[in-house]
Amino acid sequence: MPAQCSSCTEKRAVLKRPKTGHSLCKECFFWAFEEEVHQTIVAAELFKSGESVGIAASGGKDSTVLAHVMKLLNERYNYGLELMLISVDEGITGYRDDSLETVKRNQQQYELPLKIVSYEELYGWTMDAIVKQVGLKNNCTFCGVFRRQALDRGAVMLKVDKICTGHNADDVAETVLMNVLRGDIARLRRCTAISTSSEGEGVVPRCKPLKYAYEKEIVLYAYFKKLDYFSTECIYSPNAYRGYARTFLKDLESIRPSTIIDIIHSGENLSVREGVKMPVQGTCSRCGYISSQALCKSCVLLEGLNRGLPKLGIGKHHRLHDKILSQQPLTDKEERKLKPVDF
Repeated sequence: MPAQCSSCTEKRAVLKRPKTGHSLCKECFFWAFEEEVHQTIVAAELFKSGESVGIAASGGKDSTVLAHVMKLLNERYNYGLELMLISVDEGITGYRDDSLETVKRNQQQYELPLKIVSYEELYGWTMDAIVKQVGLKNNCTFCGVFRRQALDRGAVMLKVDKICTGHNADDVAETVLMNVLRGDIARLRRCTAISTSSEGEGVVPRCKPLKYAYEKEIVLYAYFKKLDYFSTECIYSPNAYRGYARTFLKDLESIRPSTIIDIIHSGENLSVREGVKMPVQGTCSRCGYISSQALCKSCVLLEGLNRGLPKLGIGKHHRLHDKILSQQPLTDKEERKLKPVDF
């Protein structure tokens, strides 16, 4: 006999929630998912009435569900927000151009303004061109750094008060694991924060309304709601470090279903002992973006690309920043270390 919905006890259950184990009908699942996101927003006081909020839209399941739920909750609970979509075109043929078509359809479906910013117009490079120069080993470093800054620039152009991103519980847990494995204490301290305050000029505060939503439940929500989203993985990401953290996390989750939320709670409650030296947040001498060094990561990566020295921004080369700022030539030994290798 088919299981009954454990919430309404009237309709037949169509799914078992990965997060709680409850058997629910579609309507009760939709309500539970939406209410949990609403409670996350309210508990963390993510928004204030009258604010304009940019939704980071990639066309994938997370950002599509985020846009759908934010529009729905804004109307249901009268948040009083002005919502708009912000997309970044990294210049990946056969991937981003297709996903942007999904974003454009979402714009029509949700009747929200859309701003698209591209790597080519901001940096003079596309990811296709970057991969040709650096190969597939460290390309995700370039993409991640450039995308973060591009999103901020798009938000500034739209004059939004906040950006909300589709980071879900799985993403946050993966980031905690990655920072532990890399020994990155500074990022470990802030990676579980549900929102970031304004960190400087040109940096818009961000928040994660889906922070406690499981990826599996986001997929189920998008599937049963029949949302229009793009599901292909990036063609340049098979060797991304995050992929190994994700596989490890899934293996742990199969043994202990509460692993994801347990890791998030561990990250939230970690403290750093007194006396540990932390990077001091400043601004980039060249572009004015936030940076703990004389040059921000984006400017260093861009300098390396333009000089034909793509390894300049990979690893620790802070001692070369003064040379770059003063436009001094590098020595032959320094250039040899930073030149691309054959892949």
